[in-house]
Amino acid sequence: NFQILSPTEHRGRRQTQSQEMEESSQDIFIIALSFAYFSKALTGTYMKSSVTQIERRFDLSSTHVGLIDGSFEMGNLLFLAVVSHFGAQLHRPRLIAAGCLLMAVGALLTGLTHFFMGLRHKSKTCCERESSSHMWIYVFLGNALRGIGETPVTPLGISYIDDFAKAENSPFYIACLQTITLLGPMFGFLLGSYCAKLYVDVGYVDMESVTITPKDSRWVGAWWLGFLISSSLLLVSSIPFWFLPRSLPKQGDETDTPTPPSLTLDGAESAQRFLPSLKRLLGTPTYFLFLCAAILKFNSFIGLLTFKAKYMEQQFGQSASRANFLIGVLNLPAVAVGIFLGGLLMRRYKLSVVSGAQLSFATSFMGYLLLLLQFGTKCDNRPVAGLTVSYNGTQSVSYNGEMLFSDCNRDCSCSPNEWDPVCSDSGITYVSPCMAGCLDSSGRGKNTVGRQILLKVSTSARLGQCPHAKDCSRSFTSYMAVSVLSSFINSLGATPGYMVIIRCITPDLKSLALGIQTLVTRTLGGIPAPVYFGALIDSTCLKWSIKKCGGKGACRIYDSNMYRIIFLGLITCLSGTSYFFMIAVIVLLKRQFWKADRDIKLQQRKASKESGIMVQLETQEKSGAGSTSPKLSSDKTDSTGVGKDLEG
Repeated sequence: NFQILSPTEHRGRRQTQSQEMEESSQDIFIIALSFAYFSKALTGTYMKSSVTQIERRFDLSSTHVGLIDGSFEMGNLLFLAVVSHFGAQLHRPRLIAAGCLLMAVGALLTGLTHFFMGLRHKSKTCCERESSSHMWIYVFLGNALRGIGETPVTPLGISYIDDFAKAENSPFYIACLQTITLLGPMFGFLLGSYCAKLYVDVGYVDMESVTITPKDSRWVGAWWLGFLISSSLLLVSSIPFWFLPRSLPKQGDETDTPTPPSLTLDGAESAQRFLPSLKRLLGTPTYFLFLCAAILKFNSFIGLLTFKAKYMEQQFGQSASRANFLIGVLNLPAVAVGIFLGGLLMRRYKLSVVSGAQLSFATSFMGYLLLLLQFGTKCDNRPVAGLTVSYNGTQSVSYNGEMLFSDCNRDCSCSPNEWDPVCSDSGITYVSPCMAGCLDSSGRGKNTVGRQILLKVSTSARLGQCPHAKDCSRSFTSYMAVSVLSSFINSLGATPGYMVIIRCITPDLKSLALGIQTLVTRTLGGIPAPVYFGALIDSTCLKWSIKKCGGKGACRIYDSNMYRIIFLGLITCLSGTSYFFMIAVIVLLKRQFWKADRDIKLQQRKASKESGIMVQLETQEKSGAGSTSPKLSSDKTDSTGVGKDLEG
């Protein structure tokens, strides 16, 4: 049976089908953008988790690794302003797709560098080693490409959602994006943990012949594998955006006309309006002081995030795999829960701007006090003959290579540049079997044992450094407990702090304020922080590796006491200084909003008085019109009575 529809019914059915397709496109866009956010966050944190592996693979200092890590921000900032300005005029979903594709190419280039260099265990001539020593530039370029590709994803994705979503739905969609984004870093560190456990040339070498373990400072994990996996995820995330429309109708809009993208002004007019707006923005004391605090906090955060796993390796003797695993399983979930509860507190108690700033300051300062406790959770230097202890067993840190020799091994023709540590029965580590006086060996691979040590402290030695003392494990447990609690408390103030910057300025400057904050914090925090953190960490190195063709390579052992003081000291100094700016922000906000509240109350009182006078005049006019007497004024009681009668 065929149903004959009237033109009105036919038009209604077509409109219903069109609305269903539009809703489907909206859902697809939100799901695709969430997956893109997840993929880019996973890749970014995987890069952070692979810092130690890249440093050892390319024989780099921490300063060079910090420069490589900062290349992402360099590429991102290079195109951020251009994409944000012109992106709204173009096909935004396809721009996002192109960005995801470029990030995939960048991650792929980073991972393929391992194959450009060839197998690590394979012997090479000096010239071949020299040419491969500059291969880290490909990692630098791949990371920069990933930064360029990331530029359209966040600003254009958020603006696209804001254009089609209802005002009440937009915050919910953005909150979903942020929640899913938090899963990316967790899986990034877990992937880093898994890859760090695998040997760099896995599948190409007999693992029984490998004489080092993941805790050895020469161990290099399969860092390249994670970049190939993340590149595949980014490639998949780009596919749906190619098939989405340029724009969508506003939710709840009955017409089928799509919401046009935001219009932009021509270059000259835009520049004329930009400079006065920027001057107004930076001339707002509250915003400027908050920006200074944000720069300092972001510096400390980037330095901590970049080198936290390495700190756990050097201070507590953890492997890179275990350090990344614990960060992904303990610290990041605590941060996610803290951010969620912070937003819940803002919504539940409807905190004002001043209350939000106070909550952000209080939680951040409590986390800061917990950070100070980490100075007490430490492990002493491992006893290494000639570096952290003398050959007679006394504690003394030495940066002088001549101290590696003693009367017992001075005539053995040992190389001071060699790093092949052995652990003696006495618990002291020697930088090489030669320095320990080993004459022969037994066993194979990791189980090799050197015998007939010439020094009078022991009779045999095993490959690898001696482990930390037993009380070090208790210190590490205390460190992780304080670290997780500090992460949770710090993150409670993240959402209130973000709301402060939105509400402390006029609405017309809101977008510019967020853009300037992103630009400035990344320029002054994201780029330099890994470099100067790495340079200060390098200053605590006791023994550098020497490349086959000469030149300084990666650090093999650090002075753990100085490492702790410099690393934690730099973080606490940066964070501590930011609180002076935050206190000033709270004082200014109190003045600003208390004055605004007072003005509003005065205006309300004035308006109520004026409305009362108007009501009284209207009542008098009505009473005068209803009276038969020619007098304009009458007795107050009579006019009031007439007024009441009229109102009744």
